[in-house]
Amino acid sequence: MPEQRQGKTALITGASSGLGAAFARRLAADGHDLILVARREERLATLASELAARHGVHAHSVVADLSDPAGVRRVEEYVESLDILDLLINNAGFGARGDFAGTDLGRQIEMIQLHVVACVRLARAALPGMIVRNHGGIINVASLAAFIPLPGDATYGATKAFLVSFSQALHEELRSTAVRVQALCPGFIRTELHSSGQLPETDLARIPAMLWSPADEVVAESLRALARGQVVCVPGWKNRLIVMLARMGVVRLLLRVAL
Repeated sequence: MPEQRQGKTALITGASSGLGAAFARRLAADGHDLILVARREERLATLASELAARHGVHAHSVVADLSDPAGVRRVEEYVESLDILDLLINNAGFGARGDFAGTDLGRQIEMIQLHVVACVRLARAALPGMIVRNHGGIINVASLAAFIPLPGDATYGATKAFLVSFSQALHEELRSTAVRVQALCPGFIRTELHSSGQLPETDLARIPAMLWSPADEVVAESLRALARGQVVCVPGWKNRLIVMLARMGVVRLLLRVAL
């Protein structure tokens, strides 16, 4: 256990790159001490050192694979041992394109473990302390895919839809407290999820440039929305328009535009 200061502390999963790293940089600049969770020890340590030196915050790394139940338990116990946790960001995730019947089942189960089970367990570990202190927040990183069932992404979209519903229900349960919960539903962000080979380059090339969002803008909008108690945050007016059209049932058109 690292020493905790009397200040703001945030724990971010999937913190070694992409949206998780963008959250870490923004929160460190805002004065948060950080607990950075991911699988890649060297990258975590580098980011923690960078942010501590630049912003004068405490930044501690926890190496864990949250698609493994043992890894989740390690972080769960860590969260339960903290005196203060102001913000939990359940960001870790991955994509695995392909028709469900033809893809590796083990990989699909890992996705459910990471996107659903790990988020539920970490939220459950964090919430009792937040409720007692009547302060804190949880951001569950979902996706625009939560609103649009995409062929070739059946499990991914379903897990993200779970996070939206889960966050909305927690929001209602916590109305009598000052604890806030958000489902963040970004669209396309230039992160390693899109450059790791998990998504074919041919698919990425068909996505119009106007639909891509910078990670730092997504983070800024998410934090503003959390501060005003908005439970479902869809960053960017273009993405909000896509969700509105999806809710109207214009799915075929959306698939042609997005993919």
